[in-house]
Amino acid sequence: MQALKRWKTHLSLFFLIVGPGIITANVDNDAGGIATYSVAGAKYGYTLLWVLLPTCFLLVLVQEMCCRMGVVTGKGLSGLIRERFGIGISFYLMIALVATNVGNVIADFAGVAAAGEIFGIPRYIAVPVGAFLLWHVVVKGSYRTVEKVFFVACVFYLTYLASGLLAKPDWHQALHYSVVPHMEWNKDSFYMVVGIVGTTIAPWMQFYQQASVVEKGIPLKHLRYSQLDTAVGAVVVTIVCYFIVLACAATLNREGITSIETAGDAAAALKPAAGQYCAGLFAFGLLTAGLFGAAILPISTATSVCEAMGWESGVDRKFTQAPHYYAIFTFILLIGAVVALVAGRRMLVPIMLLSQVINGVLLPVVMFFMLRITSDRSIMGEHANSRLFNIVAWTGAGITAAMSIILTVLTIFQ
Repeated sequence: MQALKRWKTHLSLFFLIVGPGIITANVDNDAGGIATYSVAGAKYGYTLLWVLLPTCFLLVLVQEMCCRMGVVTGKGLSGLIRERFGIGISFYLMIALVATNVGNVIADFAGVAAAGEIFGIPRYIAVPVGAFLLWHVVVKGSYRTVEKVFFVACVFYLTYLASGLLAKPDWHQALHYSVVPHMEWNKDSFYMVVGIVGTTIAPWMQFYQQASVVEKGIPLKHLRYSQLDTAVGAVVVTIVCYFIVLACAATLNREGITSIETAGDAAAALKPAAGQYCAGLFAFGLLTAGLFGAAILPISTATSVCEAMGWESGVDRKFTQAPHYYAIFTFILLIGAVVALVAGRRMLVPIMLLSQVINGVLLPVVMFFMLRITSDRSIMGEHANSRLFNIVAWTGAGITAAMSIILTVLTIFQ
């Protein structure tokens, strides 16, 4: 009985703390992320599934530092960087973050437009209506309300699991390539591997999760529940990614359909290859992911910039209390929606690629700052990184940095 009561207590505390880790990880599956996994499945079949396991480990490693910093210090990442390294570095870091996040928001609204058109909703209706609903929920809601809406959105990612199952994959091949590394040693396949890692661990995630942990007010005594939230989020998002690759490998790759660039292309191509139900579920997931990402990324950007500049921020504050925060949020949301509406395909794809280049440059820089801060006992106290953690973390950071730099170089030259 005592053991059962303890488990009930632990579960209650976990569900009270849960949120920042799971939401942040799931938003990483935005339109750009779905496009990357779709292309991986369409072009390379099951052969790149093995990449997801080490990527999941790296994601846990990076995001755990964020939740630990947030709980221990009660401050956001950009605020800590400003205090530790100065306003000048923070200013240029924020310029890069804003640039890449604007590109990602444009990609998300492009995903909303593509998914809407698959369901017969013109983009000139789907995008403005979606943008207004997102603005209304964030500006008029509280943190609790916004978090509940985002939790509901997370549930809709299960449609990708259904799509993967409906595609009837070859499970023997899928499981084999999940654990046995296989890769063609050429520029295109290496570019794809680096792209999977780069799109799974994006710089905005570190800023958003830490800010969410701070805004939620998670006490230090509940740190382990926040760490568990982070680990669960990374595992869930990896499972979703796995089934996106499965769906496209089992249908598009099998049918020889490899010429896709966006998640909208994948959803449209699935209909003749796998049937309307599989394609419909995939497109519905894309619509949810696009809206989800288009809401979170402006919030993350506004929070990061305001923390770096010392301005008031947070969904719980009213417009009059945090004018800079809501102005930045509204501006990025508006820019993303407008560009996605008026830009042609020729313009959208380069914008998405440019945002990935900036992501590639920014990620190793952010990781460097994070590792320096989490190793500093004057900031983290007894919760600073251990020697073993630092060895593993710096190794992971070095690998991620190298891959991000390679991704940047390859993107520029391609």
